Amino acid sequence: MKAQTSDRLATSVLWVGALSIIALLAWFLVYILGRGLPYINKEFFTGPAGVGGQLFNSFYILVLSLVFSLPIGVGAGIYLAEYAPQNKLTELVRLSTESLATVPSIVFGLFGMIIFVNMLGLGFTILGGSATLALLNLPVLVRTTEESLRAVPGSYREASLALGATMWQTLRKVVFPTALPGLVTGITLVAGRALGETAILIFTAGMNVSRHLFDFNPTAAGETLAVHLFALKANPLPGTNADQIADGTAALLIVMVLVFNLVLALPAKWLQRRLIGKQ
Repeated sequence: MKAQTSDRLATSVLWVGALSIIALLAWFLVYILGRGLPYINKEFFTGPAGVGGQLFNSFYILVLSLVFSLPIGVGAGIYLAEYAPQNKLTELVRLSTESLATVPSIVFGLFGMIIFVNMLGLGFTILGGSATLALLNLPVLVRTTEESLRAVPGSYREASLALGATMWQTLRKVVFPTALPGLVTGITLVAGRALGETAILIFTAGMNVSRHLFDFNPTAAGETLAVHLFALKANPLPGTNADQIADGTAALLIVMVLVFNLVLALPAKWLQRRLIGKQ
């Protein structure tokens, strides 16, 4: 009887905690979107003080940073999970990766400013900001990839290898489809962090935006929505509707993150079912 009472009490506490988090998140979304969505219109993107350039830069820098970090991060995670021997060297690599994941983003920003902006002479550019964001993403991608692959039961690999499949065939047809949700979660985490990053991009991509709306030049200035929001709140220009633009920018950032999560999650589930169905 005592065990049943303890179990019900623990279940109640967990339910209260979960519902509290959901309520807090719902209040946060309603508050931010309620304040900002009324200001989002055509003028908000294309007007003299519009954020069309910042919106483009946000996605451009995100895509470039993923292009730089995904092959290295996912490849390193695959090597550590499937090929690396268990010795002190690999343990040191894992410890170093975990340590880098806890470094404040402003430290990466200062590092990027020293290396990319000053030493390599890139200045405040989209390329420098993307490269620095890639460094920020690497530790998370390595760890999430390794943990996702390690979560796949070893019996899956043994059964595939016993049927005559090679190691690469086993990874491609058995391990990857099973671990795909975890891999997508890791990519979503780094993408969301990149969309909302400010400290790194202030020091590397700058706080100016190109006069061309869709400027694909990687050496152009690269102010993003998050940096623009910081600038509006830190130094609002007198006589402007900076608060309204800031509220709209915050709401737009929230919508971007939600849409980006759906864009990644839904195709990933479809791809996983298709890959598993072909086995």
